Amino acid sequence: MSAREQILSRLKQTQILSAAPLPDVAAWFEGRQRNEKISERKARLKAALEAVHTEIHEVTPANWTTTLVELAKQKGIGQVLIGTDTPHGAQLQATDCPDLKLIEYTQPIDNWRDLLFDGVDAALTSAMGAVAETGSLILWPTPSEPRLMSLVPSVHFVLLDVEHIHSDLFSAMKANHWENAMPTNALLICGPSKTADIQQTLAYGAHGPKELVVLLRQSTGEHS
Repeated sequence: MSAREQILSRLKQTQILSAAPLPDVAAWFEGRQRNEKISERKARLKAALEAVHTEIHEVTPANWTTTLVELAKQKGIGQVLIGTDTPHGAQLQATDCPDLKLIEYTQPIDNWRDLLFDGVDAALTSAMGAVAETGSLILWPTPSEPRLMSLVPSVHFVLLDVEHIHSDLFSAMKANHWENAMPTNALLICGPSKTADIQQTLAYGAHGPKELVVLLRQSTGEHS
């Protein structure tokens, strides 16, 4: 018998074991669910984000745009990048802000790379939700709000509705049906970009925005 025949013979004699049953992930999380109000999830998220130098401002549907404009003025920001055809972008465009230039992300990156990297101070994106357990913002990049918006500018403004704060990642995935469709990049952001060298000197902004500013938009059903 040739070596090839010996190998094939052994393979044919090998007993194929059935795959082990998959763990019941949903049952595991359901057994550990917190019975929290929205206000309690919000408090956990705020504590986790602020612990890593994230700036948080509680706003309302009526004043979030004017709050952003005032924050931009305080920080010396002259330009804010906004997405194309987004509701929050349109709201900001309708706000009186003569000293703040709003730039829409309307072109392929190759057409305006220099302006994006050197001429844009800040960007505004929405958050699909957040995870209270880990203090993470969930960003869902789209053609209207590409990944570079949350990566390149030095200041990243994020608009988050409090009712979209979830207790844990599994709850967020289940609520938003992640199994049906996902973008190329689904982002979990836990604070401004930071790194440390071998001497443990912490520096912000090395790999992304050096400031993360969350506009936490309230809702009438916050305590439900």
